[in-house]
Amino acid sequence: MFYDIIQQTFFHNRLLDYLFSLSFLIIGLLIIRVLKGIILKRFKIWAARTATKIDDFMIHAFEKALLPIFYFGVFYLAMGILVLPSALEKSIDVIGIVVLTFFSVRFLIALISHVLEVYWVKKGGEISKTHGIKGIKGVLPVIKVVVWGVGIAFLLDNLGFKISTVIAGLGIGGVAVALAAQAVLGDLFSYFAILFDRPFEIGDFIIVGDKLGTIEHVGIKTTRIRSLGGEQLIFSNTDLTNSRVRNYKRMDKRRVVFKFGVIYQTSLEHMKEIPVIIKDIIEMIKETTFDRAHFNSYGDFSLDFEVVYYVFGSDYNKYMDIQQEINLAIMEEFKKRGVEFAYPTQTLFVSRT
Repeated sequence: MFYDIIQQTFFHNRLLDYLFSLSFLIIGLLIIRVLKGIILKRFKIWAARTATKIDDFMIHAFEKALLPIFYFGVFYLAMGILVLPSALEKSIDVIGIVVLTFFSVRFLIALISHVLEVYWVKKGGEISKTHGIKGIKGVLPVIKVVVWGVGIAFLLDNLGFKISTVIAGLGIGGVAVALAAQAVLGDLFSYFAILFDRPFEIGDFIIVGDKLGTIEHVGIKTTRIRSLGGEQLIFSNTDLTNSRVRNYKRMDKRRVVFKFGVIYQTSLEHMKEIPVIIKDIIEMIKETTFDRAHFNSYGDFSLDFEVVYYVFGSDYNKYMDIQQEINLAIMEEFKKRGVEFAYPTQTLFVSRT
């Protein structure tokens, strides 16, 4: 009798087919729940112990993008066991394409974002990770528009829409828009160049032409710099990529050249001593390297010396502190020896005829 019951047909399907479909759906959902509750949980514990980030990303992507596809896949296969009306079958197919496209696009965007972040950190180190995330957030809207555009085109094509004419129209419209917005697009591509090539970062002190300051913000169209005077300077990204930018933040050591002069009445012995005095003073100061000190030239009113040394690091205040220390030490040593600094003078010779 039970056999006769399950062989009865309702809406073109036997009761046995409905039982098979329901059993497949329940078993499939249970398998996914076990996969999520046990196996995925163990993977999370394992991933937390590793130093790499790729496993954490894959687990997160599996939960947010792939798991919903698995749920719908089980439902889709369970419905495939039954003979469904054509309208309902077509609706399920459409829902399946929409779900697959939606979560595939989300996974692709997450993957691109993760790759960009890993690239940024690998190239610049953990110190620039915060700035890298800010840069990724700036470019991510553009990536989303492109990926979603491709995804929607794929979806419409699979739903039977003729999108070739639309794409051709968009191509012509895109050319028109590109011609009308060359400056904006130029700044956008320059932003990508700054983002990936990284000639400077937020916090770097740069000089562009006669303008100088610290980078505050790098946007899709403009870059903002805080000048030493306190005002904000705004450059288009194209201006920066087309200019010669001097980045002082990345200076490993600063080459310092300074000159001074002593009076012509200075004795030959003192003239020979001065380079040695300068060398001893600089070598006594930490974080400096002495290069040379020479009697350079005969000036209009002085005997000129040129000194070259290096300061390690890019901190301008540290350089000025060291230069001040050197200047004071030179004054002290010269005072002990009676050596006088030169200053502009003129000697008038009067001839009696």
